[in-house]
Amino acid sequence: MSYQHHHHHENHHHHDIHATTTRAFIIGIILNSSFVLAETIAGLLNNSLALLTDAGHNLLDVAGLVLVIVANKFAKKKPTQKYTYGYGKTTILVALTNATLLMIAVGAIGWEAVGRIAEPQPVQGKIIALVSILGIIINTISAFLFMKDKAKDLNVKGAYLHMASDALISLGVTLSGIIIIYTNWFWLDSVISLAIIIVIVLSTWGLLKDSLRLSLDGVPEGINTEKIREYLLSLKGVKGLHDLHIWAMSTNATALTAHLVAPEGIDDSFLAEINEELHHHFNIDHTTIQIEKSADIGCEQKC
Repeated sequence: MSYQHHHHHENHHHHDIHATTTRAFIIGIILNSSFVLAETIAGLLNNSLALLTDAGHNLLDVAGLVLVIVANKFAKKKPTQKYTYGYGKTTILVALTNATLLMIAVGAIGWEAVGRIAEPQPVQGKIIALVSILGIIINTISAFLFMKDKAKDLNVKGAYLHMASDALISLGVTLSGIIIIYTNWFWLDSVISLAIIIVIVLSTWGLLKDSLRLSLDGVPEGINTEKIREYLLSLKGVKGLHDLHIWAMSTNATALTAHLVAPEGIDDSFLAEINEELHHHFNIDHTTIQIEKSADIGCEQKC
């Protein structure tokens, strides 16, 4: 029986990603914090639920961006005797927390919006439109900051989706403000608030599912377990496979363990080739492979 452990130390690559995304997160925090302040003041002075709803949503986004920076700091900490995998999973917990908080927040805001439809409050459409135009500009800039690395990290993807949906939300609020200017349909403010809630739920649902799956050690999005199984079983000398497990160590690093049944054995150089193949073609960063000469060793079930 032999073992092969392989960890791709892409430190420089991950450092570049973290450095780039950290700058993007800091700029996003500054821009969106300023907008939250302006939107909150305008919403309170104008009694606009749509502006206050969007401000609350953006405030949670800012809090989420801050948490991601903190989580990334933890993720770069070295493993310890108690945390032998390090602290990479804090990034997954942050993604799950952000998605959960957003869902809770929109539920509370939705309740208020339904009540206001029956009793509309007078609002100034001009103020709503002007503040929302500012939101379109800030959220569009913020979304572009995260576009480059959104496919490499779940938290970056979440930030991108939030900012992109925020830009669309601000566009909708702008249109409602313009309509209110000419019609005095004050109930439209509450209706737009409900529309914002629907957009938030739709844009957040995927992030919630992804982060929940990763927190339960599910296979990350984009990793095809069956193709990996087929590849391992196709290797010369491999007669069986069991205990194949794939899970996320963080939002941008994936681990794999497997038992390969190879009666004639496999040398270390061949194992190194397997690890390279798993890394470059299947995006597996951390591989541990156990070689068994008999299928009777360990788990006898194909799993």
